[in-house]
Amino acid sequence: MNNLFDLHLQIGSRRARQHIQDTPLWQLKQFTRKKKVPDLSSLEKFERSRKRFERKDRLLAIASLSRFAKLDIGREKRKGLPEVILAEGKLATDVAKITQAMLKRTGRAVVSRLTGSQVKAVRSIIGKEAKIEYFSRSRMMVVKSHSYTPRQSGGRVGILTAGTSDIPVAEEAEVIAREMGCETRSFFDVGVAGIHRLFEPVRDLLKWEADVILVVAGREGALPTVVAGIVDVPVIGVPTSRSYGFGERGLSALAAMLQSCSLGMAVVNIDGGVGAGAVAALVANRVGEYRTRVA
Repeated sequence: MNNLFDLHLQIGSRRARQHIQDTPLWQLKQFTRKKKVPDLSSLEKFERSRKRFERKDRLLAIASLSRFAKLDIGREKRKGLPEVILAEGKLATDVAKITQAMLKRTGRAVVSRLTGSQVKAVRSIIGKEAKIEYFSRSRMMVVKSHSYTPRQSGGRVGILTAGTSDIPVAEEAEVIAREMGCETRSFFDVGVAGIHRLFEPVRDLLKWEADVILVVAGREGALPTVVAGIVDVPVIGVPTSRSYGFGERGLSALAAMLQSCSLGMAVVNIDGGVGAGAVAALVANRVGEYRTRVA
């Protein structure tokens, strides 16, 4: 701090920028008052410039891992959601190395669509270095350092599935929403073939004041339309590939949801649990922030 004002006068130098960048504005003001420097406008302008630089820096935060991966380590600060490592199609050793690198950089790694060999590779390279949660239905994994503090946003995401076979996709969404700080509440196997099963879960979610409801369905994909017609919160339809025959592999479910006559409903891609969870959590987190402010 002794030469701080001299450094400010030489603001163009790289070293001066670094010293002032690392010093809070209140400390700079206190120092300049002691030095009887009346005009702080240039310091305040620099502080604004520094904040703009930090915002831009978040957009560009990338960590290269050899030649096979570039980690978007700034995504959570930039977008409010973590980078999710898609394991599908990758070598087990590459998945393990990427997971380890993300863990070291951010304190957490979220991985989707793992195979058995990939799970073993990650467990082998991580060891006891961090806590590993593996969700066998959805083949999702969350790896956290022992010092990692999870976010709590106050957002609430409700999840419904038409059938038991839709649970893996629903669990993808559930994991992502929780990792983004939301509370989740899920009800499974409440499809339109036995529509009386739906009423109690919907009543529960509305009483809980869910901010968004994800509805996961295969076959004819009717459940999201029904739910969207009876609730006053946004509904996200998630078609799954759990179907066969005409319109197989989720095509009928996707088409039906896109053609829905119930307003207030959006649709993601077939088996798009990760994307659905991310969208739902972004919406719920905004509501959660407002709920916290007015409480």
